Amino acid sequence: MSGGLADLAGRTYGPFHLRSSVDRIDEFINATGDDPARWELHAPPGFAAVILFKSAPAFFADPDAAPYAKTLVHVDQTFEWPRPLPQEEDLTVTGAVESVRHRGEMFFVTFTTRAVDGEDHAVLEAKSTFLMTEGALPREKVAVEDEPSFDASGENQKPEVEQLPGVGDELTGLLKSASRADLVRYAGTTRDFNPIHWDHDAAVEAGLPGVIVHGLLMASWVTQAASRYVPGPRPLADLRLRFRQALRPGGQAEVVGEVKGPQALSLGIRSDETVVVSADATLAEG
Repeated sequence: MSGGLADLAGRTYGPFHLRSSVDRIDEFINATGDDPARWELHAPPGFAAVILFKSAPAFFADPDAAPYAKTLVHVDQTFEWPRPLPQEEDLTVTGAVESVRHRGEMFFVTFTTRAVDGEDHAVLEAKSTFLMTEGALPREKVAVEDEPSFDASGENQKPEVEQLPGVGDELTGLLKSASRADLVRYAGTTRDFNPIHWDHDAAVEAGLPGVIVHGLLMASWVTQAASRYVPGPRPLADLRLRFRQALRPGGQAEVVGEVKGPQALSLGIRSDETVVVSADATLAEG
């Protein structure tokens, strides 16, 4: 008999086929508020979310994982981009459970994703940490909030190419927000259908005040802010993110950051003076 989530370490999912079609890339750009003129021939770095969710749903649906996937929170994420991803390229995507750690009733699962081209050259390497539990999240009781109207949103800015400031200087802020309708659009584009991002009752049952913005949607905002400083189809070499607090739909957020070194950026997403995401990015050589 299966031992459940703890026995999943080493299990693989796939391979799965994914094509970087023009339509799919355009849908992603529109759903994340990126600049379509920048990405006429290649996928933006944030498209990594689409690749990740080509394999992750198979893990979530695994009978040994499914009872715990009902309450699932993305804790942190790393991406590495060895090369650009052109439009209309066929990829093979494989996922694997690298490790499972538990703390009481909470399980921290490290899940890796690798995408390769037809010659087995890496296009994306990703590592995710998911917090999973059969019950509600073990946190202080939060006040349940009413959901905003489906189209309520703050200001959204499209990224524009800029000159990289000097080491120690701040980056230009990038205002971002997502309505509940935007979350549904993003879910349809990436296949990230975790109900805490669209169903109020599911979010409250998980211990949240209501629906929250996808972590990887916020990650795409971070990639947009960082990509402004390197023209071309591969602006980023790698990105490391920590999802610290939930962001509610309709809330105003701003991507902020600082130049830490010649190719190194420290970034974050701030909302109402709270840092909801922190990140470190390495810029690719221009």
